[in-house]
Amino acid sequence: MNLTPKEIVKYLDKYVISQKEAKKTIALALRTRYRRMQLSPELQDEIMPKNILMIGSTGVGKTEISRRLAKMMKVPFIKVEASKYTEVGFVGRDVESMIRDLVINSISIVKAEKEEENKEKMENYIINKIVEKLLPPLPDSASESKKDDYQRLLIVMEKRVINGEMDDKIIELEFDKIQVEFNDTNLPPEMAKVQESFSKIFETMNKEDNKKEVTVKDAKSILKLEASNKLLDMTNINTQALIRAQNGGIIFLDEIDKIAISAKSQGRNDPSKEGVQRDLLPIVEGSSVTTKYGVINTDHILFIAAGAFHLTKPSDLIPELQGRFPLRVELESLTEETLYKILTQTENSLLKQYEALLSVEGLKLVFEDEAIRAIANLAFKANEITEDIGARRLHTVLEKILEDISFNADEHSGEEFIIDAKLVHDKLDMVVDDDDLSRYIL
Repeated sequence: MNLTPKEIVKYLDKYVISQKEAKKTIALALRTRYRRMQLSPELQDEIMPKNILMIGSTGVGKTEISRRLAKMMKVPFIKVEASKYTEVGFVGRDVESMIRDLVINSISIVKAEKEEENKEKMENYIINKIVEKLLPPLPDSASESKKDDYQRLLIVMEKRVINGEMDDKIIELEFDKIQVEFNDTNLPPEMAKVQESFSKIFETMNKEDNKKEVTVKDAKSILKLEASNKLLDMTNINTQALIRAQNGGIIFLDEIDKIAISAKSQGRNDPSKEGVQRDLLPIVEGSSVTTKYGVINTDHILFIAAGAFHLTKPSDLIPELQGRFPLRVELESLTEETLYKILTQTENSLLKQYEALLSVEGLKLVFEDEAIRAIANLAFKANEITEDIGARRLHTVLEKILEDISFNADEHSGEEFIIDAKLVHDKLDMVVDDDDLSRYIL
């Protein structure tokens, strides 16, 4: 987490083209969180996160910026759509469930880290279990010489299991018949406790072990879960996860414009929209939410809201909620040049993905620069003629160009296929020029 704002922006540049202001704002927000954690506890409590409102059309990089950041920082992160929540009293998900989702995400991150820390112990547990099945222990009455021979055999067998030489051997494993895990984050804590009770009832009904014959290779995967449950302290993991979610969690609240009510809307068709905004207020401002793993305070969770705001404006949100998002960033629409850079300069760009996918069939795909320029030009035109869906238009355009090549790829194994500007224009010019066609096809 100790990255400077410049380092954060540099990382984001690999995956998101342009949008400098948005990257800068988010980089500063994350750095501020790191700075806060270095202060005394008294000061830490006083410094609140500066929540961000990102305004921009679909496909310009709002979600990608947040997703990449969370991956880089290894912090608890969830993306939720504001439109799927409803006011208390209506059927649907309540806003507190997003906090419970964040806690579950945090637990999975901490658990993965602990598994990595205890990797050697877990591997030893798995190997020992498998070796025990392949070489059953000697009785206590066995002679010393037999015990010595057995120890030598154990060492040899361990090496063979580790090297994969025994992967095809069949062994008998014992594991529970039913494994019930209740993780419905939409339920209130009282109902979650009822579910936990049901879970315990299933466990008591499930004392009888289920024996099944599996290969050693499959046993390695099956025993990984058992090793994790036996060697890791889940109580400690849950406690750490709660603290991490509380101090470093990020919630990306997409489609926030869908719960805004336009001043022009006379009917105010959906009264629950304003209710959702009011339900969000205490969560965003800071409150305590009860989860099945403990109580979490939302004061220092960073909320990044995003929306296109085509039919509404940020000012159509209720004033109290507007005030909870003091940092505003407007993302730029994508130009033809930006689309070209997205295809050529991003890490694991769409072109690289298609080249890698078709290489599986032994087909070498080569994109000429003029063809890439033509793809960017036609995607830009399609965005202008129909709805502007930003970089997502590139997926549609490329799929249309490569459809026949991809379908017949197995017939051209070992060949090189060059995508030139002529092929791009032949495939798409007529579609882009015809308004009706482009609306249906692109």
